[in-house]
Amino acid sequence: MKNIKIFLSVALAVISTVAFAQPEISPERKQAIDSLALEKVKDLGKYISIIGNKETPFSEANRVIERALELFAPGSQMGVSSLNRKEIKYYGIREYLQRLMALNYDRVNIEWFNVQYISDLVRQPDGRYVGVITIYQRFVGESDDGLKYVDTTKKDITVYVERKQTQIHGRLIGFWDVLLGDIRVTETKPG
Repeated sequence: MKNIKIFLSVALAVISTVAFAQPEISPERKQAIDSLALEKVKDLGKYISIIGNKETPFSEANRVIERALELFAPGSQMGVSSLNRKEIKYYGIREYLQRLMALNYDRVNIEWFNVQYISDLVRQPDGRYVGVITIYQRFVGESDDGLKYVDTTKKDITVYVERKQTQIHGRLIGFWDVLLGDIRVTETKPG
């Protein structure tokens, strides 16, 4: 019985070490990862602008939605706010993008600015690294009948960084991957 307990303890220690064994990120690699994360966030801002633009053809908007979805970790959500209500609603990313494409305005302009890290990457118990990037989004929706809605929203985007492997020419190559997570609304104000 004593041998079984020792064996189980050692096996559990080995499994835990293997499951959570992600290497530390060197300062040089961290700088490259930070740049990649910021680039993915900027790409998302461009995609949202294209999808929301009423002049974008339906087929092009759907193609861009698929590209945008590739940026996200599974199950991620987008927060949506309005000056006309207090509550913040959260949608899955695909649903959010489809709703954005279907907004009932004749003209929509969405611009992201002041994109920056507000939280450095922090290693989690599961071995992934998590950080937060903040952005400001200016939304302008206009209708031909004179209706105009304008707001500026501050949003925090969770960023996940984890070590992955791919096979190239029969060799396993390790790389750091960056995925976006939930996008939380932290403030909405006029203009």
